[in-house]
Amino acid sequence: MIRHDLFDEHRAAADPASAPLAERMRPRSFDEYVGQRDLLAPGQPLREAIERDLLQSVILWGPPGTGKTSLARLVADSTRAHFIAFSAVLSGIKDIREVMAEAERARRTRGRRTILFVDEIHRFNKAQQDAFLPRVESGDIVLIGATTENPSFEVNAPLLSRSQVFVLQPLSEEDTAAILRRALSDAERGLGGLAIGVTDEAIRAIARYANGDARVALNLLEFAAASAPSQGGIARVDEAFLRRTIERRALLYDKSGDEHYNLISALHKSMRNSDPDAAVYWLARMIEGGADPLYIARRLVRFASEDVGNADPQALSVAVAAKDACHFIGLPEGSTALTQAAVYLSTAPKSNAVYQAYLRAAADAHTDRADPVPLHLRNAPTRLMKALGYGKGYQYAHDDPDAVTGMDCLPPAVAGRKYYTPTERGFEKEIKRRLDGWAAIRKRRQKQG
Repeated sequence: MIRHDLFDEHRAAADPASAPLAERMRPRSFDEYVGQRDLLAPGQPLREAIERDLLQSVILWGPPGTGKTSLARLVADSTRAHFIAFSAVLSGIKDIREVMAEAERARRTRGRRTILFVDEIHRFNKAQQDAFLPRVESGDIVLIGATTENPSFEVNAPLLSRSQVFVLQPLSEEDTAAILRRALSDAERGLGGLAIGVTDEAIRAIARYANGDARVALNLLEFAAASAPSQGGIARVDEAFLRRTIERRALLYDKSGDEHYNLISALHKSMRNSDPDAAVYWLARMIEGGADPLYIARRLVRFASEDVGNADPQALSVAVAAKDACHFIGLPEGSTALTQAAVYLSTAPKSNAVYQAYLRAAADAHTDRADPVPLHLRNAPTRLMKALGYGKGYQYAHDDPDAVTGMDCLPPAVAGRKYYTPTERGFEKEIKRRLDGWAAIRKRRQKQG
């Protein structure tokens, strides 16, 4: 069982030089906490609740290194409640049940509430999360859940409805730079007692590289300080040295997490808005972050039908060709095929008429009477089927001078419905002209019939 002394153990380990710099530099008060001003500036509701020891159950949602665990430690330091902390990575249902029983005893025997911090709560499955619910409802525990994943998908709805969600944003470059400068000047916990010279350009470069993650920034600073060449007894860290140290920036990307869906959404909506520059940017973010190229290709194929459709029928061929090319040659060469398709789709005329036609037809298929196929549309390969009227009254379109007959092809329940309504954009303008002409011919044939 990992209890309140979890954080005490971290603090004890934060003194020796062997502890990571990111651990040693965790804020000890709100004055040292950097970032999240919208949530934690003086007078903000979350800060007021923590400082007045009136905190209710909350979910802290944000990317790595934005201060979720540090905020929980500030709660642990300021509360009079019994504080228990554990990680969903290391704990199981047995640990949860023990904590729940302990919280119930503390409330019943001592009238003392328990604040329970669960790091990476999204790693608990639904059944494990359910175990918290009775104690949250009874008031035995105040839950603080920390997660990097969208709680709408990763936290049980009943638990989510009883918690306030606070969204922590990635740190700005200025905030990250401030954390780095504090670490360089702090002789007690940071690097202030060492002979290190770090240029402002290098600090800004580390802040850009960290991409809003304070832990990444401090780890890189510590590594650079330890490996930088010494000049006159001082370790010199400049931008040129950092470029040699950082071979490639680690992009924030999780192949199955919330950021994955955010990025593909950005790509899709950029193409829909006919913005090839934005489309190529989001595509590159996904590829460079390690996304499955065939997943991207499948989304491009879908987009070709859903958002371009018959405004440019060639779009589907381009998307499928990009998929085949990417499958054939793989990455990195396949990235250009995906880019070509993304640019083509972005610059193609747009129509969702095909997509809307299917949605309307599918809705009718579910809600209207499922009439049998009209006899005149059925094949009659046997004598019995011919005797039953299969194929009777069928009109062969090629026998008509205009290749259009007055025959109805919809069943009675949906007769006369219009599902496909082409736009005036791209090739659909020509399709609309054809359909209007055929409708007039069909009407004339029906009158003649």
